[in-house]
Amino acid sequence: MYEFLKGRLLVVRLVLLLAAVALLVIGILSIYSLGHPYQPNLDEETKELEGFWKKQVQFAGIGVLGFILVNMVNYRRFGSVSHWIYGGVLLLLSVLLLDKFVDLPFVPVINGTRRWIRFTIRGMQLPAIQPSEFCKIAYILALAWYLRYKSNYSKLTALVGPFALTLLPMVLILLEPDLGTVLLMMPVLFTMIFIAGAKVKHLMIIILLALLTSPLLWHFMKDYQRTRISSVILQSKWVQQKAQQHPAIGKILVGGQFSAKKWSRNEGFHLIRSKYAVASGGMSGYGFRRGPFVKYNFLPARHNDFIFATIAHQWGFWGCLFVLSLYVIIIACGLEIAQNNTDPFGKLLAIGIVAIFVVEVVINVSMTLGLMPITGLTLPLVSYGGSSLLVSMIFIGLLNNVGRSRPFTVAPKSFE
Repeated sequence: MYEFLKGRLLVVRLVLLLAAVALLVIGILSIYSLGHPYQPNLDEETKELEGFWKKQVQFAGIGVLGFILVNMVNYRRFGSVSHWIYGGVLLLLSVLLLDKFVDLPFVPVINGTRRWIRFTIRGMQLPAIQPSEFCKIAYILALAWYLRYKSNYSKLTALVGPFALTLLPMVLILLEPDLGTVLLMMPVLFTMIFIAGAKVKHLMIIILLALLTSPLLWHFMKDYQRTRISSVILQSKWVQQKAQQHPAIGKILVGGQFSAKKWSRNEGFHLIRSKYAVASGGMSGYGFRRGPFVKYNFLPARHNDFIFATIAHQWGFWGCLFVLSLYVIIIACGLEIAQNNTDPFGKLLAIGIVAIFVVEVVINVSMTLGLMPITGLTLPLVSYGGSSLLVSMIFIGLLNNVGRSRPFTVAPKSFE
């Protein structure tokens, strides 16, 4: 029986790796296409994108190295030092917060945010590190290790610990600010504590309390944060009309007087252009390196946050379906690995990684289609970015690590 299971998991791990590599290749080709249109370069942004695909290849190589390194030791060893990893990441997040009070030369301020740490050695600038990305790894490891072997999560009071583990990095990340990672953590927490034994009614109580306090949170939000969230419903012409006719509605939605013309040129610009790029692709798209949203700078951040829109523009509905199918394969493989491992830590680790991929893909694709607020959350393994790509490959490596470890014949403890 064990040999059969071992052979089955070997196939699952191979399929997992092939799907991840396919997404890496799609991402590199998509970034390459944006910097190499058939027409001569017409803007500075396109010229800058010319060399991005080479950097992405380098990032992919580092990601493969990360995949190999996390498979050199048994995944349980990462659990035993997870509190140190978690503490180290919290320290990095605190450094970013410190830059608000003390000007640190290695913390650049980009678009009003402090998300990266960048060092320069002997005049050579090293790749920037985004601590909030690595926080995903630290958080999943620490939470899975904390929840292992527990049997009292059926009590509401027992959820205080997991929520404390979640809220501490959430607050630090929110102050950067990085709304995308913050939105990511709560669904992952709910998924993992549910698998660990939390009751649905307790989770519903927590969600209800969050909804009841949301008006208070909305009140303390800055105007640009309100507009980013309300832009989802402001895509409706009817809502825009009401917001312009009734200043009270406009004040609630954007914190001041609403102007449809101003909104479409500012906060709503990305949403509108992204939907144009997706819709213009049709069923089969313009083709590789073709189409106005590839040749011209009609859509900002088309190489990272909105790369799914450029994929839809070039390859249409069928191309999008293929990309999403690869994510479904990764998720299915992760669930298969989790189901066939009776070690509580290994099972929770795999479930947490699967939840990360599900939430990231859903949020990124949804914001591209105008169904969710723009959060800056990248498309895993596809979007441009070193930290994001490395973290995604480490997650794939951890899934492989859990899958290749011999499952217990009888679980040492359960989630009773």
